Amino acid sequence: MDTREFTGEWDYNTLPDNIWIEPGCYLERQESFKRFRSQQNPGLVLGKNVQVYTWSAFSVEPAGKLVVGDDSVLVGAVFWCAESIVVGRRVLISYNVTIADSDFHPRDPDLRRLDAIAISPAGNPQQRPPLEAKPVVIADDVQIGIGAIILKGVQIGAGAQIGAGSVVTSNVPAGAMVTGNPAKVTSLLGVRR
Repeated sequence: MDTREFTGEWDYNTLPDNIWIEPGCYLERQESFKRFRSQQNPGLVLGKNVQVYTWSAFSVEPAGKLVVGDDSVLVGAVFWCAESIVVGRRVLISYNVTIADSDFHPRDPDLRRLDAIAISPAGNPQQRPPLEAKPVVIADDVQIGIGAIILKGVQIGAGAQIGAGSVVTSNVPAGAMVTGNPAKVTSLLGVRR
């Protein structure tokens, strides 16, 4: 076994040309990119000094584009990107955090059944019903705790903190701390609610 594949010493030039990596990036595992299928150019941008550690995964669909700003740290973030996810600068995303800009299946039960048939081994993926995607935008200096889930259409303001295990279904104001399922603001600008 070649240990370089999971120590960050592997050849980053083996990644697709539509993955743009700025100077100073550290990518611990090549496997983080195994579900990258974007046909956009670029489909993934990692800003200067971005650190990507084990268990991070970039699942980017053909129409998807994901941007991670300078000096951000991903310690096991899982991205499910159908169209657009933007992460600002100096963002810290912890273990098992999932960020998704789509449900990746219809919510209507009848359409969900048709979708399951279309993606089954005997199905035809071209017959999938359309999926709804809404951009996710995470501003600068955000911290996201272990196991949090950020769902489609959410915008998180600068300096916000997302508590461990929180499920974020709506926008988070700048400087807010949110916790729970669904996540609710527990403090804003240092004032407890």
